Amino acid sequence: MAKTSFQLIPAGLESGFFKALKSGDRFTYARISRSKTIVSRKLKNKLTAKSLLPIIKNYWNGFTSGEKVAWTAAAAQCNKKGYRLFVQDQSYREKYGLAGVATPSTLHQYKVGNLHIAAPAVELKIEQLHPQFYWVDSPVSGKKGMREPVKVTENFSLPLKIGLNYKANLVQQDISAFAIFYARVWSLYQGQNVLTDLEIPLSFNTDWISVEDTISSVIGLAIRYDLFIHLYNLRGDLFIDNIIAEHNAQNWARDPYCVNIDVDFTRAFYQIPKHWAAVTLNEGAGYDSVYPE
Repeated sequence: MAKTSFQLIPAGLESGFFKALKSGDRFTYARISRSKTIVSRKLKNKLTAKSLLPIIKNYWNGFTSGEKVAWTAAAAQCNKKGYRLFVQDQSYREKYGLAGVATPSTLHQYKVGNLHIAAPAVELKIEQLHPQFYWVDSPVSGKKGMREPVKVTENFSLPLKIGLNYKANLVQQDISAFAIFYARVWSLYQGQNVLTDLEIPLSFNTDWISVEDTISSVIGLAIRYDLFIHLYNLRGDLFIDNIIAEHNAQNWARDPYCVNIDVDFTRAFYQIPKHWAAVTLNEGAGYDSVYPE
């Protein structure tokens, strides 16, 4: 096989080149291979047989107008269309053998974050850092499925609104138990760092509800903030979704819809911080994204 380190594509042939050839994983074994542009009838039939879309489409076509409106309302909470959210949700159910269809909700959609704490764990605390500069992974425009690291500049100023939707099934172990979601705002005052917490206490037992709060001023000049979720002396589960960290008319929460709260970025994405990192993670505690049945 011929090996090249650089290939100059003649002007006017770029479109044909990219239709006929494709690149492999650019991080491990970079290579150029042939694109399969012609699909045989036999392979096309196999692909159609494996597709879940015909099944999902039949479900959707059988919905009443009220059910479709409910899916549209739920999808609006995560910046999607109703049918697209239903396809995503139902594909998961079909793949893992879950019967029926989900009931759409404006408080949670598709996957949610799950913080689980069991014996012998006493404490579970996770954080999402928001310095002025950090990296995120972002889709590459015009390249389906391709993502790239992108540097974000988050110029912070008050007011800051935080919030989330959550469901709790937690058992208190003693009177010192608590569950809180909070933002810690860093400010400078007379050469000193000042920390101001905006806390939202979370109920130990509740069905899905929405909570939010706003901080408008601190001592000195506000320079940054971080988000925390902290469980102490509890047993059970906390489910979260639709996280808000809003300032300057934008929600800056990373993975706000909790699709993968414990994601690890590797290889060329190593500089990207985790959506949520463990501060205190006792044995018996853990956190991840789950599909709520």
